[in-house]
Amino acid sequence: MAKKKLTHVDAAGRPAMVDVTGKPVTAREAVAECRVRFPPAVAVALRKGGMKTAKGAVMDTAIIAGTMAVKRTHELVPFCHPLPIEGCRFDLAWQSENVLRIECGVRTTHRTGVEMEALTGATVAALTVYDMCKALSHAIVIGPARLLAKRGGKRDVGRARA
Repeated sequence: MAKKKLTHVDAAGRPAMVDVTGKPVTAREAVAECRVRFPPAVAVALRKGGMKTAKGAVMDTAIIAGTMAVKRTHELVPFCHPLPIEGCRFDLAWQSENVLRIECGVRTTHRTGVEMEALTGATVAALTVYDMCKALSHAIVIGPARLLAKRGGKRDVGRARA
C-alpha cells in the first residue's frame, strides 16, 4: 500500500494549493452531515412551534445559509478551488427527539471534488439553526460534522447514493 502524504504541502513543507491541471474533468458529488442537539424542552418548543422562532423559519433559513456557504467555500477555506456548483440540496430531519440531522449534497463537473463544499454547507446550516434558536437556549450542541460519501475522483468514499 502506498504511503499517504499531505496534498496541500509542497516539497519544501510550505502550504500550497493543489495543482489540478492534469486531472480529468469528471462528475463529482459529495454528501456531508452535521447534527444539532437541543435540550429536551427546546426541541419540544421547536416542534410545537412548527420550527419557527422569533427570527423566522428555522429550517428554511438554514437551507439558504448553507447554500450560500457552499457557493463561497473557496473564500473561507484557503486552499479550496472556486468551483461551478451545479447542484446543492439539503435534507433536514429529526433524527431523534432532540437531534436534528442536516445533510448537504453538492455536485459539480470539474477536476476537483466538492467534499469541503458539502461539509461547509452542512456546518453553516447547523450554525444558522443555532443562531435562530439561541434565544431559547445556549445549551444547543453542534456536531459532529462528517463526510458521508464522495464520488468522481481517484477513489469513491462512503455509501452509495440512492
